Amino acid sequence: MTDRPVPEADIRPLMGGFPSGVSVVTTLDPDGTPRGMTCSSLASVALSPPTLVICLRTASPTTETVLSSGQLALNLLHEEARDTSDLFASGNPDRFALCEWRLPLGAGGPHLTEAAHAIADCAVVRTEAVGDHTTVFAQVRRVTVDESAQPLLYGRRRYARWSDATADAREGAGHVGT
Repeated sequence: MTDRPVPEADIRPLMGGFPSGVSVVTTLDPDGTPRGMTCSSLASVALSPPTLVICLRTASPTTETVLSSGQLALNLLHEEARDTSDLFASGNPDRFALCEWRLPLGAGGPHLTEAAHAIADCAVVRTEAVGDHTTVFAQVRRVTVDESAQPLLYGRRRYARWSDATADAREGAGHVGT
């Protein structure tokens, strides 16, 4: 009997069929230079203490800075912020010059004020390398929410608007079971 390597499964089609919200993780270098990257791989882990898990590409300068600084801001993007998502996924070195942001006292990283509907300032409490990504367990210290904005969604390599998705659900709600 011969051991043969098993080819890795490509999970992109699987995960593409699992729509999620879109976020941008931001942080600051020791010299004050802002870093950030688009991320849709995150989840709530615990309510007490309030903890999130965020999966970041290990080779990213943003990940390196998150790990060295021990803090981050998680900016959940609203449905009109597709351009911001694309900008922070692009690797453009001038991304922070091309969007509005601020750094409130005690923030874990830059707040994308025009693009985010919710922001969590977090402290890194644990990390683990998994393949080409690093899982970051982040304890939430502060949350800022704009209740008037709706989330941006992403799945199957396309964006969708929360308000469109919920409008369809409301229209069909009267027909359930009839």
